[in-house]
Amino acid sequence: MEPGARWTRRTRRAMLPPDSREGRRMEQRVLGRTGLNVSVLGYGAGAVGGLMVRGTAAEQEASLARAFEAGITYVDTAAFYGMGESEKNLGRALKALGASPILGTKVRLPPATRGDIAGGIAASLEASLKRLGRDSVDLFQLHDEIGTPEGMTVEQVLGEAVPALQKLREQGKCRFLGITALGTVPALRQVLESGAFDTAQTPFNALNPSWLAPAHTGVVAQDFARLGQVAAAHGVGLIGIRILAAGALSGEAARHPVAMPEVAPIASAGSYAEDVAAARRLAPLVAEGVAGSLAELAIRYAAFAPGMGCALIGTASVGQLEEAIAAVGQGPLPAAAIARVGALLS
Repeated sequence: MEPGARWTRRTRRAMLPPDSREGRRMEQRVLGRTGLNVSVLGYGAGAVGGLMVRGTAAEQEASLARAFEAGITYVDTAAFYGMGESEKNLGRALKALGASPILGTKVRLPPATRGDIAGGIAASLEASLKRLGRDSVDLFQLHDEIGTPEGMTVEQVLGEAVPALQKLREQGKCRFLGITALGTVPALRQVLESGAFDTAQTPFNALNPSWLAPAHTGVVAQDFARLGQVAAAHGVGLIGIRILAAGALSGEAARHPVAMPEVAPIASAGSYAEDVAAARRLAPLVAEGVAGSLAELAIRYAAFAPGMGCALIGTASVGQLEEAIAAVGQGPLPAAAIARVGALLS
């Protein structure tokens, strides 16, 4: 969830879509087998963009109000974001607005706490619900990597976490179950094929589209071997994360004051600076008028990728949210532009 960079946008007044205030609603999609109708753009309340963690109450409420006005229906948070601050602030803001969007949160269990996975999951959800001021959430997701040394093993996920999650669902505390799909490809494939999960949060962006498309040969990134096909075969809805590579796809190295000052890449290069450098290789597309900014290019690339359910955008300001809303209003990138992205990064 992101981004943290200071976005800049080249204005193209003739090409801007009608504002949603004038009646245009954001595209909605069915999220896999859940049957949930979610907006093409989802509201990320994470710590990287930082607004729901470090912003003012007024800014947080204004941002959510604008998101709902534009047609955003899904809001995503986690107990880990700001160590509970995101959930607490989100709960307060939603109450102030009288809003009940489709809501998802997550549980992360550090290795030292995995002696009682079931107990840890249950306790985490109870604490999340208290902070959010809710009796239940629509989507409850594991936030741990799968198959890596620091993550959970497949056996822990399927043998311990899944029964605990299913029990919480039976108790009415969540409707659907998901994973954050980070880890090794064999482990992720096994979990997706188990049929235990309804959704998967997948790192997907112009630098690393390998969940849904071939990986670029000229960019350092983890190759997820088009696992999106496995997810689709099992009805797992995809929620895109890191669609701006934590802000690097804006092409700007500077971070917004509200954003996380330093951020590590996920499934892309070894450093944020390397991701920024790769993003700048896409500048010719902006110069040619394909998009008004690198950020717009990246948002459209991710949000309209075939197979994508909902693409999460985290922001540091209402202005960044406005730009993201305007970006999806432009619709999909031309096929030729998508091919050029691949060529420029290969």
